[in-house]
Amino acid sequence: MGLILRLLVAAGLAVDAYVHWVFAPDMEFVRGGAIGGDVLFRVQAAVAAAVAVLILVRASRWVYALAFVVAASAVGALVLYYYVDVGPLGPLPDMYEPVWYAEKTLSLVGEGVAALAALAGFFLTGRERRADDGVPAPEPACRS
Repeated sequence: MGLILRLLVAAGLAVDAYVHWVFAPDMEFVRGGAIGGDVLFRVQAAVAAAVAVLILVRASRWVYALAFVVAASAVGALVLYYYVDVGPLGPLPDMYEPVWYAEKTLSLVGEGVAALAALAGFFLTGRERRADDGVPAPEPACRS
């Protein structure tokens, strides 16, 4: 199960990285904020790619947590900026884009799969470690 979760997280983050890298040049002209949209997309792509490699190399609880934060924040931003025109947020540009297309769907699916698999990996890795350390995992309460 652990290998499947690692592969799901890595694949989802790889899709996220690819889509953000390919669309970074298109975001160069996004207005507002001190950080350009292209820079923001390239940073997201680089972080997603790095965490994808990291989860394949070492699947600890904290790496799963990091993967969840990266993937879930991308899902949150995508959905927020589709539905709400929040304008520039501090140094971030106005990323409002109320249009849906295939690449956006691909990105959402990849990020969503990565977030859910990372969340599962976070909790399952904790249970496995406790069992390996000789400390039994908590048993579910019985109801009579």
